[in-house]
Amino acid sequence: MLRRRLNRWFSGEERRVDSRTIYIGHWPCPGTDTFIPPKFCDNRIVSSKYTVWNFLPKNLFEQFRRIANFYFLIIFLVQVIVDTPTSPVTSGLPLFFVITVTAIKQGYEDWLRHKADNEVNKYLVNVLENGGSVRKESEKIKVGDIVEVLEDETFPCDLILLQSSRDDDTCFVTTASLDGESNHKTHFTVPDIQRDLDSLNANIECEQPQPDLYKFVGRMNIYKENQDSAVRSLGPENLLLKGATLKNTKKVYGVAVYTGMETKMALNYQGKSQKRSAVEKSINAFLIVYLCILISKALVCTTLKYVWQSHPGHDEPWYNHKTQKEKDTNLYLKMFTDFLSFMVLFNFIIPVSMYVTVEMQKFLGSFFISWDKDFYDPEIKEGALVNTSDLNEELGQVEYVFTDKTGTLTQNNMEFIECCIDGFQYNYRDSRTELDGFCTTDGPISKLHEKAGREKEELFLRALCLCHTVQVKESLQADGVDEVDGVDGVDGNPSSSPEQCCYIASSPDEVALVKGAMKYGFTFMGMESKTMKIQNRSEEIEEYELLHVLNFDPVRRRMSVIVKTKRGEIFLFCKGADSSIFPRVRLEEVERIRMHVDRNAMEGYRTLCVAYRQLSQEEYKRANAGLVEARLALQDREEKLGAVYDQVERDMKLIGATAVEDRLQEEAAETMEALHGAGMKVWVLTGDKMETAKSTCYACRLFQRNTELLELTVRTLEEGGRKREERLHELLVDYHKRAVQDVPRDKDNVTNVCRSWSTGVQEFGFIIDGATLSLVLNARSEASTSHYKSMFLQICQNCTAVLCCRMAPLQKAQIVKLVKNSKGSPITLSIGDGANDVSMILEAHVGIGVKGKEGRQAVRNSDYAIPKLKHLKKLLLGHGHLYYVRIANLVQYFFYKNLCFILPQFLYQFFCGYSQQPLYDAAYLTMYNICFTSMPILAYSLLEQHICIETLLEVAPLYRENAKNAMLRWHPFLYWTVLGIFQGLVFFFGVHHLFSNPALQDNGQVFGNWTFGTIVFTVLVFTVTLKLALDTRHWTWINHFVIWGSLAFYVFFSFFWGGIIWPFLKQQRMYFVFANMLSSVSAWLIIILLIVISLLPDILLVVIRHPQGPAPRQKKPGQSNAGGVRSPRSSARPLLLRTFSEEYNTVL
Repeated sequence: MLRRRLNRWFSGEERRVDSRTIYIGHWPCPGTDTFIPPKFCDNRIVSSKYTVWNFLPKNLFEQFRRIANFYFLIIFLVQVIVDTPTSPVTSGLPLFFVITVTAIKQGYEDWLRHKADNEVNKYLVNVLENGGSVRKESEKIKVGDIVEVLEDETFPCDLILLQSSRDDDTCFVTTASLDGESNHKTHFTVPDIQRDLDSLNANIECEQPQPDLYKFVGRMNIYKENQDSAVRSLGPENLLLKGATLKNTKKVYGVAVYTGMETKMALNYQGKSQKRSAVEKSINAFLIVYLCILISKALVCTTLKYVWQSHPGHDEPWYNHKTQKEKDTNLYLKMFTDFLSFMVLFNFIIPVSMYVTVEMQKFLGSFFISWDKDFYDPEIKEGALVNTSDLNEELGQVEYVFTDKTGTLTQNNMEFIECCIDGFQYNYRDSRTELDGFCTTDGPISKLHEKAGREKEELFLRALCLCHTVQVKESLQADGVDEVDGVDGVDGNPSSSPEQCCYIASSPDEVALVKGAMKYGFTFMGMESKTMKIQNRSEEIEEYELLHVLNFDPVRRRMSVIVKTKRGEIFLFCKGADSSIFPRVRLEEVERIRMHVDRNAMEGYRTLCVAYRQLSQEEYKRANAGLVEARLALQDREEKLGAVYDQVERDMKLIGATAVEDRLQEEAAETMEALHGAGMKVWVLTGDKMETAKSTCYACRLFQRNTELLELTVRTLEEGGRKREERLHELLVDYHKRAVQDVPRDKDNVTNVCRSWSTGVQEFGFIIDGATLSLVLNARSEASTSHYKSMFLQICQNCTAVLCCRMAPLQKAQIVKLVKNSKGSPITLSIGDGANDVSMILEAHVGIGVKGKEGRQAVRNSDYAIPKLKHLKKLLLGHGHLYYVRIANLVQYFFYKNLCFILPQFLYQFFCGYSQQPLYDAAYLTMYNICFTSMPILAYSLLEQHICIETLLEVAPLYRENAKNAMLRWHPFLYWTVLGIFQGLVFFFGVHHLFSNPALQDNGQVFGNWTFGTIVFTVLVFTVTLKLALDTRHWTWINHFVIWGSLAFYVFFSFFWGGIIWPFLKQQRMYFVFANMLSSVSAWLIIILLIVISLLPDILLVVIRHPQGPAPRQKKPGQSNAGGVRSPRSSARPLLLRTFSEEYNTVL
């Protein structure tokens, strides 16, 4: 045993990293000398970030990554260790408050994630053990367990299907939460499995876990007594994925092959990382600047102190002799200690309380999203949900929107619109109208005018009833409505079937076509033992033997069935995209149909062409032999099947075409147009077929009629008969030349990719599929990969819209990451409604979950959740815009008011011999940021509306003003800094000039240094508060209460603090200082005068920029005098400068 383990550790022979062996039921197979059960991970799903044990260290580490938090921790330790002029409480208390509030908020959010995980992990499932069924929690399932799953239950892990309750050994599943498709997919049991699973002796050899949902390779070895072991090939058709739901099957049994975080669904999840907003990065940059200012101040004061003390009598005056200990102290150590003391004295220039206010603003501000009545959806009786409040301001900075298609852009509800038979259009909705010169009729076939010929009409409808993979499910409900498709099985002709039924299929458009045929009198009744039954318009039952199904694939873009009539005739019915069908039929037939197909495609409908071919017995024998041989092949099975399909699907006759509509979400097109108008670029990332996705993009107006589509898919790579990589390079170079190099640029040498409705500039749309994306991202050489990525990204960035189809969930995340890390680091947003969208939701800067019909995985892992796509418009253009403006002004204001606060303290050192004497009392130092100036800016950052939200929604270009973090760039930061320096100089030297007159009191007594500091502090508090009042546009009673209440509280506190002798204070510095100060008329005068002088530059700038007359208020928002849409202002200009300016859309 020891030798076996040593060999496993030190040799690579037994370490099989490319495959795993699973013993079904944990039984060792015959011939195994020593059975060592392999170890696999358990079935727990973990989406939370913290545990009870690592919460404290991990959360503290994340919080102290913030420069301000780490800085104040150092300052606090310095105050504790070194004798400094201020108490450690002045920095320790605010720091403790910040850390505690943030930890509680983040801990609560992670507790919600733990709660969601427990719902999944504690879910009870049935596991076969010792001949019976045992109820177990989902997290206790182990690899090799045989699990029982009932109808409408979700698979708890990845299973190999062993047994089904259906007679044909199949089961139906929906994978809406995985790939976004809510249609039914058929899976098959492993052939020749005995019914008694307890006595099954077999093992499975399969690949190691990998994230591709559509790929699985394995084999099963079945052992029976006195017989050779049988080997069965396993593919994706045998694999039931975690997250999928069992449908139309009473129960199935499967063996667990991948569990927990090794399931394909979990592997497609991106790891949770701490998302940090662009505002927080700007704060850190500004903090570095202010930290440099702080260090400079401390160095200057330390240097000047020792220069001043070098003069005779200054170092040791007669009234302050040094002790022997002070004389023996090392000079350099004393200089370093003085430097730290100055750092502590000036440390309030770093606004640690800003983090408290920002956290409170984000947390409280998120409730406005939850409370917004416009986000309430009466259908699901829910509103918006905020899972993470740290990214509110990012909603106002989005440049790229990545959206899922199924369930997000569309309702995934296909509806049959019309059909064309032999050139004649049949529209069920309209009656007796002429369109394009073709006859339009409605109703059952019996009412038609026989324009297309009765024989062709019935042949076309039979093709719709036979060429599909639809299954019939008898409804148990009284109304006969299927809970998946939601449509009556006998809709349109209630007398055509004696029983109520409903349809399920692997594609929703197949159901729509079958129901469309039903409207015209032909009803598909179901299939029994390879016999398909249809009811014609005469209510007669026709039976056809299903011989073969030639499945759809994205390269062929068509599917076919071969059926046999009771008379022995063999027909091949084929349906597919026009580009796939037209080359295989006669030209004269194409001309009669093409006009209808083109018109329907332009209207955004999904079009399919229908053709047929009658096969002779010899032709069928050859086709059957080829199909059987290809399906038994283990190598290159798809290529061999494709070659046989190609031989059979030729020389067909075109019958007609269909038009099916995939209904869009409510206001989907209007929402996409608003996002385009706001300067955002929309990319559609979907696992659906290209044709369906393209039609949706046209319907959503992402692609226009004049949009030139650049297609980079498997089909275009296979054109020309060249190697794929050579063709890929050729297409990328061609598309790059057309979309990037040959496009005119504006005066800033930037390509204009915003949609222009009137100019003749060519618009481009880009289409790529998952297989081609893999070639782009994983070329043979690293240099080629880098080159392809660069060209691909440049092409996409110069297109008005991008469609990525047939995407695996992890590929969606790769696309988002590619754009997110591109030049300029644009802010990205991902929106989706299924588990297949979780990866891109986690990867993007902002993740939005839609509360759709595909489960709540996306909602649980998103930052924000909304009921419908239409709500995204208000979330971004309304709430996002306002959140960004509010927090940007909050950040700038905090730095400004703290610079005003600490600059007089720095100037005071030049007049006190650099003795580290504080200008302000310790109570004022502590209360300034916590009480006196915190509430007004918090109320402003929660309630301010510089533009009313209705205007923001109507004038989408207003959103562009804040692009690229405009209000937190260096230019506005410099303005606020200069303003703070100016006002700080006015505060100090204005009061200093007042003190040049020694007699300021009526009794002739002079004011002391604490009165000097109190006057400066009074002017400071009133000035910074009134400045915020000038900046406030949207006044509410809360604003009035906190602004005037804060000023009143300061006055009250000063009287109270100075009116009592406090026993816990060694020195009563402030006793009656404030009252005596206000007894001087000169003090009143200087306070009022300095406040006016400090605010005068802002008022003058506002007056200069104020337009004359009331006319601008009557203009439409965003309209210039010429009537063109323009940006009303530059948001980089501080809000104060716009207080009374041309803001005609102000909320009063």
